[in-house]
Amino acid sequence: MSEKRNICGSRLTTACAVMGVCISSNLQASGFAVPELSATGIGTANALVANPVDRGAVPYNPAALAFHDESWLSVGSLLIGPEFSVDTANGSGDSAGANWLAAPMLQGAIKLNERWSAGFSVNAPFGLETRWKTNTFAPLSGSIPLPPPPHGPGGSVPASPQPTQSSLEILDVVPTLTYALSDELAVAVGADLYWVKSAKLNSSITQLEGDGTGLGFNLSALYAKGPFSAGINFHSSTTINVEGSYSVLNPTLLLIGALQPSQTAELDLDLPWRLQLGVRYAFTPALAVEVDWTRNGWNTFEAIQVTGDLNGAILFEDRNDWEDANAYRLGVTYQLQEQTQLRFGYAYDETPQGDAYFSARVPDNDRHLFGIGVGHRLGDGWQIEAGYMYVKFEERKYRSATLYLGDAEINGTDAIDGDYEANAHLIGLAVSRSFDAF
Repeated sequence: MSEKRNICGSRLTTACAVMGVCISSNLQASGFAVPELSATGIGTANALVANPVDRGAVPYNPAALAFHDESWLSVGSLLIGPEFSVDTANGSGDSAGANWLAAPMLQGAIKLNERWSAGFSVNAPFGLETRWKTNTFAPLSGSIPLPPPPHGPGGSVPASPQPTQSSLEILDVVPTLTYALSDELAVAVGADLYWVKSAKLNSSITQLEGDGTGLGFNLSALYAKGPFSAGINFHSSTTINVEGSYSVLNPTLLLIGALQPSQTAELDLDLPWRLQLGVRYAFTPALAVEVDWTRNGWNTFEAIQVTGDLNGAILFEDRNDWEDANAYRLGVTYQLQEQTQLRFGYAYDETPQGDAYFSARVPDNDRHLFGIGVGHRLGDGWQIEAGYMYVKFEERKYRSATLYLGDAEINGTDAIDGDYEANAHLIGLAVSRSFDAF
């Protein structure tokens, strides 16, 4: 990595830099992956791909539907309380985001006959929310004096686009079809219908809001015999075309020609492929333990190009160069009573984000996940579930040898040097009811 990067030399490049930083930094974090798909999964730290018993395992492996004798519907919600902070050479700063974020967790199953089942789920596998104050990073908070009249407008303008609000909401509608090859083995195929419901990617001088859709597929299989079961689930990578409105917040920057005018723009957002493998063993009728391994294909997230609609030019191209990352999960279920199940889980998730293009939008690092939960059957087909998870990010002491020279590239430079800390509290609540099968 060189110690400096080329300084923007034209008005077009300056405009590109502002818009590109708003977008790429926001999306550049393992933190925008949210693997919690059910209240059951929160309690077991998402170790459910080999579980043929619990309803909350179906979003992790639709092939599990073949081992359910009933049709059912589950409605729930995931609540997330994230906290980010950074200590820089100029002081401390906190991400003043929303206190709690909400995401849907909706699942259903229809038993068509002895071999076939249909299912669906609605969840939010990706999303984020952070807000940095404009003076958090001193190198990005300065201003440039302008010539006084009559040769200029006078005053000053921001020298760099300070990252501010980053908000991303992605919903995934997943219809699936399951077939039981035998009493012990089932397979499933489905679609991933992604909807970027809202994307707000702002800096101190510009903002970008947009939405978009994308299509992927998923495949899964589950084998269960006696106390042993094993499962696999794969989701394809997906490219979502995000279209939105680009707005300039400082009119002086337009007056001096430093930025292009407000316009519509678009970018292609690459979501990673996901592969999960798991084995489960019931040591007693009450106690079962599952171990899972997850691989996220973040190497597809190499670069982002932002295109303006005024002349079709590429406004900015930003490198990400992420690497594939692993997660290791352990889940335990214990049948305390016939109607009540306790759940426990631990997971270790690796970050795909290296130092070369580290971003302050969502500072990421390896993390530890601790889950606990409970499920209780009320009778007449009704069931309630609750789960709590604490996510602790390892502290990231980021120091870059790449100098920030006021140009387009902020990621990976010393402008965002600091000690980053993060944690999150997750709560999942769900209620479900079963119905008579075919």
